[in-house]
Amino acid sequence: MEEKRKSKRMDLAAHLIIKRVDGTKSERIPIDIIDLSKTGVGFNCNQLLEMNSMYEAELCIWTKEVIKAYINIIRMDQKEDHIVYGARFIGMNDTDASKIEIYDLFEESKKNS
Repeated sequence: MEEKRKSKRMDLAAHLIIKRVDGTKSERIPIDIIDLSKTGVGFNCNQLLEMNSMYEAELCIWTKEVIKAYINIIRMDQKEDHIVYGARFIGMNDTDASKIEIYDLFEESKKNS
């Protein structure tokens, strides 16, 4: 299959806590990140999220820093015991996007060592 993503995807042992921006739900939902890039995130979730909805996200990265961004749910795939989502970052600043790129470079250099 031809890769159509603009940014390389990577695995990251981290978590994301999200809540609806429009105020209909304000609960925080833990998810498991499958892949991450500077433009978006793929994750597993046990709760149904609405397609094309915006959520506030707090991404705890490997340095224990928290990156705050908004995500737009653009893909959903139902599995037996969970749902796999794809989301695009909306409004992530360049500094935070660079942190994700730096992590990718670090991981690549470890693999090539």
